[in-house]
Amino acid sequence: MTYKSAQSGIKENAGQFWLLMLITGFIGATVGLERAVIPKFAESVFGMNGHTAVLSFIVAFGLTKSVANMLMGQLSSRYTRKQLLLVGWLFALPVPWLLFYATSWSWVIAANLLLGLNQGIAWTSSIVMTIDLVGSKNRGLAMGINEFSGYLAVGLASFLAGYLASSTGNVTYAFLPGIAFSLAGVALTLFVIRDTHAHVQAEAAISTVPLLSSVWKDTTWRHINLGPVTMNGFVTKINDGVLWGLLPIVLGSKGYSLVEIGFLAGVYPAVWGIGQLFTGRLGDSFSRKQLLCIGMLVQGVAIAGLFFTASYSTMLLALAAVGLGTAMVYPTFLTLVADNTHPSQRSQSLGIFRFWRDFGYVGGALAAGVIGDLFGAEVVLLGAGILTIGAGVISEVRMLRHPFAVPAKELV
Repeated sequence: MTYKSAQSGIKENAGQFWLLMLITGFIGATVGLERAVIPKFAESVFGMNGHTAVLSFIVAFGLTKSVANMLMGQLSSRYTRKQLLLVGWLFALPVPWLLFYATSWSWVIAANLLLGLNQGIAWTSSIVMTIDLVGSKNRGLAMGINEFSGYLAVGLASFLAGYLASSTGNVTYAFLPGIAFSLAGVALTLFVIRDTHAHVQAEAAISTVPLLSSVWKDTTWRHINLGPVTMNGFVTKINDGVLWGLLPIVLGSKGYSLVEIGFLAGVYPAVWGIGQLFTGRLGDSFSRKQLLCIGMLVQGVAIAGLFFTASYSTMLLALAAVGLGTAMVYPTFLTLVADNTHPSQRSQSLGIFRFWRDFGYVGGALAAGVIGDLFGAEVVLLGAGILTIGAGVISEVRMLRHPFAVPAKELV
């Protein structure tokens, strides 16, 4: 396909679009298997009790995923999107085997290093290819469907893992579905997915978005819209890292069973995933800035609320609210980055944004480990909620409502 014959849009590229959504679901499911059972795995198999030790696997995952995101953006100028997507899946193949046969915690760390590479390269490739296919029309809807596919799969896989561990009495069995997920991802990418380079060329030929003078600086902090998006992405991943690592511990301390923990841990990403079907579309007709700021406030209030309750029903509602707030911001992050970058720089900017966003895993895990050991896991949840509220307020003050309502030189 040449760029002159490439057409953008969901309907125009329906076959490839929905295949990418299926692949994104497998990517999410691969990481979802760990969310509910890793703390129990650490305790029952390796006798680990400290928050810092348990959260070390999230640090390993976050570091490699952050670097992989940035590498994908840089390597996209040398390799095709399809080649990078395939490489990302190849990193996932050893992960379930390492977890199933782990004889020491170092095996778990090694598995999460590979999992981070898989998630960073494969998911970023999927997002960029989705944006390439759909163009500017219905971009929010497309990102909502992409994120829905991935994070609904995270929630469902989290529940599946909790069920398998509980019903079999062996927590390592929870990792076995990862074999099927990774093999399916490799096969679909290798034999069915097509590259999207022609669509990038077609959009670049008509784009009026100004080039960024420094993609790194503008995406990280300098651009009036991209800078706040990156900051909020970082804070949102701090929250995710805290909930991933500490929520099962908090629930376990309150006497909840492994099945109940698996369900509660899965509610947040499941609502997050389903909600994005609606919030992504909403971003195409409503101010994306306001959607982001309101979503951050909803997240923050709900996470802080977990500090004040031990009730199952109240926790269920609070975690659903966290999922709703996250659903409001997640597709909005990606569409705002795409709106504010030229097609030729988009993969780089998305890679840099996702580098900083996923580096929040590291910050969240380290803070949760240290502060959790000193003051308790529930104090960490309260702090994460307050931080999130602050990030939403800063964005409301700094960001422009319409990204190109002023000359490009005033955007930095």
